Amino acid sequence: MPIGICPTVDFVFKLLFGNPKHSRIAIHFLNAILQHLLKVREIKLLNPIHEQEAEDDKQSILDILATDEHGRTFIIEMQTTVPAGTRQRLAYYTAWQYVDQLRQGQNYASLRPVISICVLTDPMFRKVPELHLHFVLRSETGVILTEDLQVHVLQLSNLRVKEENLRDASPLEQWSYFLLRAEMLTMDEIKRLLPDEVFSEAAGVLDVVAKTPEQKRRYEARLKFQRDEAARALTSEQAREQGRLEGRLEGIDEGIERGELFGRIKTLQGLVGVRESTREELSDFNDEQLKTLLEQLRDQLRNRNI
Repeated sequence: MPIGICPTVDFVFKLLFGNPKHSRIAIHFLNAILQHLLKVREIKLLNPIHEQEAEDDKQSILDILATDEHGRTFIIEMQTTVPAGTRQRLAYYTAWQYVDQLRQGQNYASLRPVISICVLTDPMFRKVPELHLHFVLRSETGVILTEDLQVHVLQLSNLRVKEENLRDASPLEQWSYFLLRAEMLTMDEIKRLLPDEVFSEAAGVLDVVAKTPEQKRRYEARLKFQRDEAARALTSEQAREQGRLEGRLEGIDEGIERGELFGRIKTLQGLVGVRESTREELSDFNDEQLKTLLEQLRDQLRNRNI
């Protein structure tokens, strides 16, 4: 029977990666994200979630905050929507955590890296096909100023790995597959597809949620909340798109109206016997000036016919 618990629901995501009892899961995930960078061997969770906590289901689940043995700070978050300002918020909180390290009397050399990791079910960059995007401060030619401020974006919807080649996939691709598919798999299927023991441990966390009434209730409340938020975000985006479409149509209508004015003015100028204005010349006039010019030309034509 499938586990039936989705890891991308924020409450479950924090149970997976923000629980001191399962720090091995977070360490494995962080190393999958960091890839070629210095490996994490130990972490300290600064805002751990505890199974006995009874938070209000409507309360926003906090991001995961951790440090490692190298003094680096990690901010891990799960997002099922990408509201306006998400990119700026990522930059702001990464910079804020970096600045907040410095105490009076310390010099800048004491600052340690801050690494933000944003896991997304919907892409932040819709035209970018990469699963994993890594941002640091660098020049246009690729010269790195510093790696102290990093933002990693994991766009789960860009995963291209299939079940048949999952064993040969990278750890990050395997984690992406787990986050997207674990809900629909049984414990035995996860062990077969993802033989690393860390995935069995992660699946065990999901299984506990499924079998614990209080945790299942909180999971379902957060799942409903996230779905409602996604629906609201979709409605807002549709409204913005409708507004953009109406704006474009209005612009087209205005263009047609001005084009008609241009044509009438040029026709009257020919009848009156004055030089016809070019389209470029008429484009410098606003609508009121065009209408005034049109009336003047009509008056001239009437006076000629008297």
